[in-house]
Amino acid sequence: MSAPDYGTSFAAWRTASGDHWRAYSHHAFLEGMKDGTLPRAAFLNYLRQDYVFLIHFSRAWSLAVVKAGTLDEMKAASATVHALLHFEMDLHIRTCEAAGIARAELEATEEAPENLAYTRYVLEAGHSGDFLDLMAALSPCVLGYGEIGARLLAEAGDTPYRDWIETYGGAEFQTLCRDTGALIDRAVAHRLGPDAQSLPRWQQLCRHFTTATRLEAAFWGLGRA
Repeated sequence: MSAPDYGTSFAAWRTASGDHWRAYSHHAFLEGMKDGTLPRAAFLNYLRQDYVFLIHFSRAWSLAVVKAGTLDEMKAASATVHALLHFEMDLHIRTCEAAGIARAELEATEEAPENLAYTRYVLEAGHSGDFLDLMAALSPCVLGYGEIGARLLAEAGDTPYRDWIETYGGAEFQTLCRDTGALIDRAVAHRLGPDAQSLPRWQQLCRHFTTATRLEAAFWGLGRA
């Protein structure tokens, strides 16, 4: 299937990341989810690390409120923080509890080095840069999961990971991805103008996106059983 349309900036950043994008979006972990061969223990290891990741990811999106240049940007970032804290993290809690992992145990998960590297990179990109730097570092996760979810939803058959696939491939998350992509395109146009991709600044944004994509690919490795 063709990649979903999440805007011009994302498409350009995705292309600029080269083979790193496929290494992330077609990782063996995902293919195991698609055909159901991924061991449940591996999935739960990933889910525990992802719960810790989402805590820092929520902080990064909260930073986007501070870095925003318009009220619309602030509202969009705030809405994402709310969705992370009140929906996505609750989903992790429910899934882990159903597998016998109590909330206290989940919250006591030791953060893996790959998790530290990724989350702190995104936060540093935001603290040292501006709103665009932060969006470039954040988007491989949000928009990447949207693309992955849409692909797996179209390709997966009978798999025990159908709930995860439907969460990220479903209409609600796909709408979030399209809205986020549009937010990024507006932010780029507002700050860099119509010829953004010809500017040296654009290459810096591409580097943030590519680095975050590489760290995303490494994150799937945390799912090993």
